[in-house]
Amino acid sequence: MAETGAAPVAVVTGAGSGLGRAIAQALLGAGFRVALAGRHAAPLRDTAGTSANALVVVTDVTDEAAVTNLFGATRESWGRVDVLVNNAGTFGPVGDVDEISADEWRATVDVNLTGYFLCAAEAVRHMKAQKPMGGRIINNGSISAHVPRPGTAAYATTKHAITGLTKAISLDGRKYNIACGQIDIGNAATDMTHGFAAGARQADGTVKQEPTFDAAYAAEQVLHMAQLPLSANVQFVTLMATAMPYIGRG
Repeated sequence: MAETGAAPVAVVTGAGSGLGRAIAQALLGAGFRVALAGRHAAPLRDTAGTSANALVVVTDVTDEAAVTNLFGATRESWGRVDVLVNNAGTFGPVGDVDEISADEWRATVDVNLTGYFLCAAEAVRHMKAQKPMGGRIINNGSISAHVPRPGTAAYATTKHAITGLTKAISLDGRKYNIACGQIDIGNAATDMTHGFAAGARQADGTVKQEPTFDAAYAAEQVLHMAQLPLSANVQFVTLMATAMPYIGRG
């Protein structure tokens, strides 16, 4: 982590809204210096508020040069990168697998998987080179990393793939003091899940209301993971609305 006495440095992608905003603000509230990454400056500035410890860096995570710039700007401002929260994502197309176009598939993979890879790779480069060496990567998976919703082949596939990426980074990072873990979140109340309260399609074809929970609880879990010493790691954690249709038959 950061040198003794210095505030740790985190990068949060997708920080302009939803879980990314909640996570970034939780980190800022705990004294982290946080680089806020997203495609649009205005919502990132809203996330930052009046915090002097926030750095707004407009970033498209699918663009390798933009990701390089994000981590370069973070290092230039604060000298190191202690934590990456890979969070930027898209729900992607909805439909049976034969109804999803190749362009829609590629666009979802570009954001949800390649974006995570690009950010993780750049974070690892900096974490290897800095002194003290090391850091932590926290990947935002999903309940869909375990089981899909109907009609979400692109999203579910990318989230399953994130589990493999998390394991690979965790293994490869050991010799560099780099930890990697994953949080799988089910029905945190965000713009992406706001429709669940009205009704979500179930595996049997019915549409049912689903419970949600305050996204602040997910942010608190990420903060806990981020604050651990590098000798300890939350490898995988699932945080979900208690009564959501996941365990058993719903």
